Amino acid sequence: MAEEQENVIYVGNKPPMNYVLAAITQLNSGANKVAIKARGRAISRAVDVAEIVRRRFVTDAKIEDVKIFTEELTNEEGNKVNVSCIEIYLAR
Repeated sequence: MAEEQENVIYVGNKPPMNYVLAAITQLNSGANKVAIKARGRAISRAVDVAEIVRRRFVTDAKIEDVKIFTEELTNEEGNKVNVSCIEIYLAR
């Protein structure tokens, strides 16, 4: 996809409303698409963020695409571990 740099929100350990606010800000400032990305245990929080944005705040937003995949990372001990990842694309 050859398009301008998409608006990405990386979901971590903060409360979901922090990410919801970031997504709403992106969508209301002219972005017609925002990507919510998370890994590991933050995946459920990313899904919550997408649903809160879509149902409560930006009701005309649709889930355009969802991608799930596995990344291979190296932990502190130097071992390779597989981490699940999700990317949720919301669009107006």
